[in-house]
Amino acid sequence: MDTTHLHQIAVEAMRSRGLLPDFAPQALQEAEAARQSAPERNDSIHDLRHLTWFSIDNDDTRDLDQLSVAEPLADGTSRLLVAVADVDAKVAPGGAVDGHAAVNTTSVYTAAGVFPMLPEVLSTDLTSLHEGQERLAVVVDMQVATDGTVSESTIYRATVFNRAKLTYDAVSAWLDGVGPPPPQIASVPGLEDQLRWHDTLAGQLRQWRQTRGALNLNTASARPVFENGHLVDLRPDEKNRAKDLIADLMIAANGATARFLVAKGFPSLRRMLQAPRRWDRLVALAAGHGVQLPETPDAPALDRFLNTRRLADPAGFADLSLAVVKMLGAGEYAAAPATTTGATGSGHFGLAVNDYAHSTAPNRRFPDLVTQRLLKASLAGEASPYSAEQLAEIASHCTLQENNANKVERQVLKAAGAWLLQGRLGEVFDAIVTGAAAKGTFVRICSPLLEGRVVRGFEGLDVGDAVRVRLVAVDAEKALSTLNRFERHAQFVDEM
Repeated sequence: MDTTHLHQIAVEAMRSRGLLPDFAPQALQEAEAARQSAPERNDSIHDLRHLTWFSIDNDDTRDLDQLSVAEPLADGTSRLLVAVADVDAKVAPGGAVDGHAAVNTTSVYTAAGVFPMLPEVLSTDLTSLHEGQERLAVVVDMQVATDGTVSESTIYRATVFNRAKLTYDAVSAWLDGVGPPPPQIASVPGLEDQLRWHDTLAGQLRQWRQTRGALNLNTASARPVFENGHLVDLRPDEKNRAKDLIADLMIAANGATARFLVAKGFPSLRRMLQAPRRWDRLVALAAGHGVQLPETPDAPALDRFLNTRRLADPAGFADLSLAVVKMLGAGEYAAAPATTTGATGSGHFGLAVNDYAHSTAPNRRFPDLVTQRLLKASLAGEASPYSAEQLAEIASHCTLQENNANKVERQVLKAAGAWLLQGRLGEVFDAIVTGAAAKGTFVRICSPLLEGRVVRGFEGLDVGDAVRVRLVAVDAEKALSTLNRFERHAQFVDEM
């Protein structure tokens, strides 16, 4: 299967889910016109270009949303700065670009390529924190204690300069001692110290959350592999040390952002994950490994179980993590009033944080752009640009569209997987149950990494069960034409 076929599948899937695969001409014209806008200058914008800012992202990422820099302080604490691209400076509220972003609410990452939330002239150029470029940013300035608590924080606007665009794989291999140092270390003074201090800080931040019950999971998403423009495999895109490092920093920045808006008397958009509705299944899952969990949701107890299994069965931990993620359910957005801080129901169960607002990826997520506008209004002494009712509507729509985007991504992967499985009928695969409902029972196999429907022998199966399945049907042509019925294209039977 080539990229043209996959792109057609992705476009049709997006349209069927209420997502816009293409930008309107007016939006493209508006984005191009942003090249002519003069950079904003005023006394409230700090000049931080002299600091050793750097980014870490995927090898092929061009929409760079954040930079960071850190320094140890005399009292043993650390100062951590996270600079987030000032996307609002180039995307006017109510304009054509903003309208497209408000509909889709997210970039859609498919095996056919990326459908960006913003035109690429913005997201991969004017509002991207590229190496060697001066950019406007919103900076989250935090003081981190040795135990990982963010003891103080503030937010302000600044100009920044990315001195090194680094990649997850290279940084992770170097930190783990199995790869050479990134080449920028030799040319950017102080960069090596920055990376090592970031690694220490990330560990402290992570440890603080884990003492409160943050779940240490290890799930793998499918990464399409192409050779000469043709799909040849779906391989796991696994976590590594550098990805964890950046995630820990962003979690800290997002928490500080939520608390800042409360302190300013502003409403906000929160990212939430409720306590699991299917806690009984998690209890049963742990019991199957000889561990007794409490009868009511308890994040620290669940994380202790996960850590035990990680040590006991490293090879099987990814499958266990997937089962737990499925049972935890999906996160959602919610509007929070100006007085909300640590309120019941406003937190994130998996991250073990109470106040949490997505803010660090405004090129890719609309909630982050909305949060940025709230921050900038509060800094300017202006009223909130969104009413409580508007934020509630945005939260509901963003949750819906995130779910739709995830479905599109899965549909395109399944269509790609149907092609990859041609000629493999009758093969037996190790699998894990990822869905069990009236509409069908679904499993995920590892090579290629994809899901299919169990058509015989599914009685009694539930999410998280490990099974062996045999491939009995693949209909690649149908995968091209009937995107929302993939479960009938790759069919398995339970071999246990």
